[in-house]
Amino acid sequence: MLALPDVAAAQTIAPVVAAHLAGGGMLAYPTETVYGLGSLPTDAGLDALAALKGRPPRKPFLLLVSGMAMLERTGLVLGPAARALADAFWPGPLTLVLSGAEGRLPDRLRGAEGGIAVRWTSHPAMAALIDRIGSPITSTSANRPGGAPAPGAASVAALFPEAIATGRLLVIDGGVLGNVPPSTLIDCTGPMPVLIRDGAIPRDELRRRVGRHAP
Repeated sequence: MLALPDVAAAQTIAPVVAAHLAGGGMLAYPTETVYGLGSLPTDAGLDALAALKGRPPRKPFLLLVSGMAMLERTGLVLGPAARALADAFWPGPLTLVLSGAEGRLPDRLRGAEGGIAVRWTSHPAMAALIDRIGSPITSTSANRPGGAPAPGAASVAALFPEAIATGRLLVIDGGVLGNVPPSTLIDCTGPMPVLIRDGAIPRDELRRRVGRHAP
């Protein structure tokens, strides 16, 4: 288990985390909403993550990025509505489903609408860690199917003891998180944005900030 109390710690632990991920390992880590599980966005990483969660192997995971420059390197496309939403709420608890990234990211990250879900995390230490690693990481809530997400590192350890004992799962301890809703999820692959999941950003706030670009 590695402690991540602040941005400075992210710089210190980044080489260890990068090596663990490059070797096919997975992470448990804090975000601005809930603790997440993740890997590098590779077929091997996605296989391992699906097996850990006990979920269908082709069910997509979202990506966390550290900023717009990293998003642009993926090849994902921000249309006018997505750009307005990103300008208003990123970094923050808003996940956008975007088109693009053909040939750059595994197609199995795509949902039924053909897009890939991505969020610029507003957790400062995790954003710094992802930036230092130099790659987006996948993200899914740290829980067993049907269970509540783990609120802290100790809860993650209780859920996945075998994966931790075998070295497949590295836990990043960012403290205990409060009872925060998951990110708001919006599909921006079509001509008009569509709200897929209510979350931390209320609908009225979406409409107040971005007007006609709100779902």
